[in-house]
Amino acid sequence: MLLNPFCPLSGARVVALKAAVVVLLSLLIKSRLQIKAFSALGVTLLLLQTLLVLAVGGALAFGVGGATFYARQQRF
Repeated sequence: MLLNPFCPLSGARVVALKAAVVVLLSLLIKSRLQIKAFSALGVTLLLLQTLLVLAVGGALAFGVGGATFYARQQRF
C-alpha cells in the first residue's frame, strides 16, 4: 500500500477499519450460533411441554374412565 503524504493517518484508519470488520463478523457469527442454540432449546422445551400435556390428558382420561367404570359397577 502506498502512503499518501496528504493523509498521514490512512494506515491507522485502514487498520482500524479492518479491526472493526473483524469485530462485526465475530459478533455476527456469535449471534447466529446463539439463535441456533436457543432455537434448539425452544424445540426441546416445546416437545417436553407437548409430551407433558399428552401425559396429563391421558391420565385424566384414564381417571375419568376408571371412575365411570367403578360407578357402573357400584350401581349393579
